Amino acid sequence: MNQLDELLTCRLDSRRKKVEPCTMVIFGASGDLTARKLIPALYCLFRGGQLPDPFRVMGFARRPKADQAWREELLEEAKKFSNSKEKDYSQWPAFAENISYCQGEFGDAAAYGRLGTALAGMKDERLRQNVVFYLATQPSEFAPVVEHLHAAGLLKKRENGPFWRRVVVEKPFGWDLSSAQRLNRELTRFVHEQQIFRIDHYLGKETGNQLIISKLRSAKTSGSEHGAVIMKKRAPCGTWSRTICFRSWP
Repeated sequence: MNQLDELLTCRLDSRRKKVEPCTMVIFGASGDLTARKLIPALYCLFRGGQLPDPFRVMGFARRPKADQAWREELLEEAKKFSNSKEKDYSQWPAFAENISYCQGEFGDAAAYGRLGTALAGMKDERLRQNVVFYLATQPSEFAPVVEHLHAAGLLKKRENGPFWRRVVVEKPFGWDLSSAQRLNRELTRFVHEQQIFRIDHYLGKETGNQLIISKLRSAKTSGSEHGAVIMKKRAPCGTWSRTICFRSWP
């Protein structure tokens, strides 16, 4: 993708580049992020006619689930967490037809073989070849999952003709500069920089922007910098199954 393609893809008006048919594989599909954020967001895009035709969403996680059982579970979660503007679920059956599930352990090479078989079974070549691997996992799994995808032949540095493969890494991308650089080195062993999309949505929130401006202003006027910024937020829910994720931090 060249710079012009990137600019057109990011546009939100009628002149934006049309999204190509593809498959999104979500690692950590049974987790909180998928149920609360990813699937409701994808359904909202589907209702607005902003997803490509065709498209597929394939979940990959440790817990065994049938396709239909996962679809029903996602619908219940979406009803809980979607905002008031997204309460119309009349199009959910059509959306859910595009959702499937692949059970497997992140460290099991055979599971990636099953994933490859599932992708190869897509009737449309674009769904088989254009794939987004979304890593909604705990941080310690980012590099191993990408390495396993590469070993299984599902992810390569070179693009396959007109088709493409991408990796989306959810926050946190490391916990300091050194760990972020180390993770970047590990990922770029198997994919090019242009194939990686990093997400840290907290940096885009208003509070984060204000802190960045405040830090720069303070350093400029006083010649000193903040040693640390500590933020606390009371959430309406507990850590639930996310305890393992929190414990993976140093």
